[in-house]
Amino acid sequence: MVNLKEAPFFLSDTDIVWVEETLSHMSVEEKIGQLFIMLDRTKDREEARKLIQEYHIGGCRYENEPAEQIYEQNKFYQECAKIPLLIACNCDSGGNGACSDGTYVASAAACGAAGDDVTAEHVGYVGATEAAAVGCNWNFGPVCDIKKNWRNTVVNTRAFSSDTDRVIKNARAYVRGMRKAGVAVTAKHFPGDGVDELDQHLVMGTNNLSCEEWDESFGRVYRTMIADGVEAVMVGHIALPAYERKFVPEISDVKIVPATLSENLLQKLLRDQLGFNGVIVTDATHMGGFTSSMPRKKQVPGAIAAGCDMFLFFNDVGEDFSYMLQGYRDGVITPGRLDDAVTRILGLKAHLKLHEKARAGELIGAREQLAVIGCQEHKRMAENAAVKSITLVKDSLHQLPVSPKTHRRVYVIVVSNPPITRENREDPVKEQIRCIMTECGYEVTLHDSYYDLTVKHGFSRENMMKSVVIGSVEKFKQKYDAVFMFINISGYAQKNIVRLEWAVKHSTEIPWYVHELPTVIISLNYTNHLIDVPMAKCFINAYAPTEQVLEHLMRKLAGKEAFEGQAEANVFCGRWDTRT
Repeated sequence: MVNLKEAPFFLSDTDIVWVEETLSHMSVEEKIGQLFIMLDRTKDREEARKLIQEYHIGGCRYENEPAEQIYEQNKFYQECAKIPLLIACNCDSGGNGACSDGTYVASAAACGAAGDDVTAEHVGYVGATEAAAVGCNWNFGPVCDIKKNWRNTVVNTRAFSSDTDRVIKNARAYVRGMRKAGVAVTAKHFPGDGVDELDQHLVMGTNNLSCEEWDESFGRVYRTMIADGVEAVMVGHIALPAYERKFVPEISDVKIVPATLSENLLQKLLRDQLGFNGVIVTDATHMGGFTSSMPRKKQVPGAIAAGCDMFLFFNDVGEDFSYMLQGYRDGVITPGRLDDAVTRILGLKAHLKLHEKARAGELIGAREQLAVIGCQEHKRMAENAAVKSITLVKDSLHQLPVSPKTHRRVYVIVVSNPPITRENREDPVKEQIRCIMTECGYEVTLHDSYYDLTVKHGFSRENMMKSVVIGSVEKFKQKYDAVFMFINISGYAQKNIVRLEWAVKHSTEIPWYVHELPTVIISLNYTNHLIDVPMAKCFINAYAPTEQVLEHLMRKLAGKEAFEGQAEANVFCGRWDTRT
């Protein structure tokens, strides 16, 4: 049973009285409601009111909008609630996870490349400060995954490192930053993503490490985070077969389920062996790794029965609520397990002093706090992150520096996700790159891919031919001094592995020009693109297509600023040809 006086709650006797009295006056339906965290996609106020009041929900997540709108929305949420709500955000990279105009500081991969823990602390600080300003009190971070498999694109930029010690160092720093704004934190995604190459949004992930290997990697991370007092752990839809078999040697393969549904992993490993006393929350339950595991009617109460305390997101609200309630009535969720889960939820709310803030009318801070969103201090932190993290992975032919003074006429290729993911419009990053490079003094010619030509002019054979016929190499060399390729590809929940995709077969984008002109290839997201452009002789990981990153990238290319980022060995994707 939960001990509210111990970590991570540290409640006073008065706080505990509030938890116990609140619990004692709740109906079964109100207790069931506290287990759910809603995702407000529709932004319909009356629908939100109904969810909060009729289903008694315990927490909220939402789709991002500008800070002013999020502030009013969160204020409305709390006004509707009988028991103060946990309002969560995903500030993995800074304040942009709390509101659309929040400050992006750096991805976890960029924090790892920066080679210190200051950048990660700044990410946590900015994220928590801006989240608190719009009324959030709980953050789903830090990411505690380890990038052991370079093919895993889910954690490629979301994990701090492939090195356990570096993950621990940065995760602790991130939490220190978060603590400065009083926002609760969540270590995710237990038992650990990054070992296989599957996307748990699509299929159950598997952490295939042995018990000993897990103990020395993910186990060390979670022991450290628990000792540091993280309030919550988010459980991924990830199996850990070695520990399942350790706890139940005779277990059959068909009985191995994602951690979100595994009593062995939640109770025996996370609670008993690792000693976690806080709130356990599922990852999003519309993800394929969860939905494909068993019928929804069994999944919903099954996650709570196995040891989760909160259930992230409804599918159909009334249906999921009825599944949870029926699971209680059928004994799948025992009265003791329900009260234990709700006690932890209320304990987290008391830990955040939400009950006291509610009495004082201070659940949402003053509107003046919104001034912190995008403030100069936060922008400076984002700029420092760009300076420290941009990584020169290789420059085999010693082509750098490249500047407008030496290579004025440049041909610029931007490789992006397919148009359907861009609302059938040209990638806005393309114009952003053109503007910044032009301001630097380059004479820029932008490449129009087959995608771009089709978006602009519709399908035609002429556009197809423009996209596949290289033409005269000598004329190309006379016309341009250098080629820049920017790879702006990201995404998950659609493919298990996200790779570079050319716009058309035999595309002129393919780097035929690397031995003809100085060529610089830059990734603006994933770190593993060398697998698809091993012929690159000058390759840079820049981690994000932000203004600060692009401006400092131009300075570094021109030799005005040193490359400070540190590349990990896995950027070479385990191949020899990517290193040449």
